[in-house]
Amino acid sequence: MPTTPRPLRKLGFLTIGLFDGDDPGRGHETTLEIIELGERLGFDSAWVRHRHLQYGISSPVAVLAAASQRTRRIELGTAVIPLGWENPLRLAEDLATVDVLSGGRLNPGVSVGPPMHYDQVKEALYPDTADAEDFGHERVRRLLDFVRGKPATEFSGAEGFEVFSDRVQPHSPGLGRRLWYGGGSASSAGWAGEHGMNFLTSSVVKAEGPDDTRDFAEIQLSHIRAFRAAHPDGEAARVSQGLVVVPTDSASPGQRARYEEFAARRLPRTTSPQGPARLLFAPDLVGTSEEIAEQLSAHAAFREIDEVAFALPFTFEHEDYVQILTDMATKLGPALGRRPGTAAETDADTDTDTEA
Repeated sequence: MPTTPRPLRKLGFLTIGLFDGDDPGRGHETTLEIIELGERLGFDSAWVRHRHLQYGISSPVAVLAAASQRTRRIELGTAVIPLGWENPLRLAEDLATVDVLSGGRLNPGVSVGPPMHYDQVKEALYPDTADAEDFGHERVRRLLDFVRGKPATEFSGAEGFEVFSDRVQPHSPGLGRRLWYGGGSASSAGWAGEHGMNFLTSSVVKAEGPDDTRDFAEIQLSHIRAFRAAHPDGEAARVSQGLVVVPTDSASPGQRARYEEFAARRLPRTTSPQGPARLLFAPDLVGTSEEIAEQLSAHAAFREIDEVAFALPFTFEHEDYVQILTDMATKLGPALGRRPGTAAETDADTDTDTEA
């Protein structure tokens, strides 16, 4: 098998954290158990999705606060928090608090755009300002400023027995270097690079117009290069890839059959851009670790990254996730060139946050 130009340095996984509406506690507990398992298996990072008004994690920051107290080493990320649902100032406070509690292991990923089904939820979410809300990059910029320690107010100092700060508290040095932007277009990649963020790619990209005939890997590669070209760190700027990957090394025959059926049902959407947004989906990779490693070695975008957060399929059972994660850690990671200990316990945080 040909080696990749960038041997895999950081191995992570992403889970949606599904639960039963009649018993939500069990589903959340299972998510925490999966994160604990990831740490025991030696994963570098665990990421959770964000779902509103669905039976998936609606408050990933709260879930990761709990996970921070049940783990010691693994990095904890969100992929991603849609900022259309959030107040950047309040979110900055929550993120900094969890980062402090975790000992500097939080990796918040965010995205922009109107909330899903906005016409149906806007009166509940923004009853007085629904038509005036800005869901563009300015919302991310505000979050970046608050997390990085820029003043949120002109007022500070003592007032009676209380002392006030002009910036978000707690301030967590280094968190500003661990903010990620989840994007699938050339414009979002360039914006994230210009603003010194890290870049989360996934199994979805946007075709850049009706005449764009490039395949998924070629489009994603162009986004990675646009991001690094715009980033102050250049080729060293962090990019993580989040394809759906299902190794079957230790799977039972029944599991392998279900995994293959899952991937086959989703394959038609990968053949051409979908919908008005012209979204292009990557095929799910199902097979032995050696087979998956061979496919990834030929993937144009994978060849230029050294971090992954492989996505767990939504609808599998707990025992399936245990098998998949175990094979990822013990079989697929080594097949991709990852060696335990090649990633630092935490990335060096050259702290560019504004300090008082």
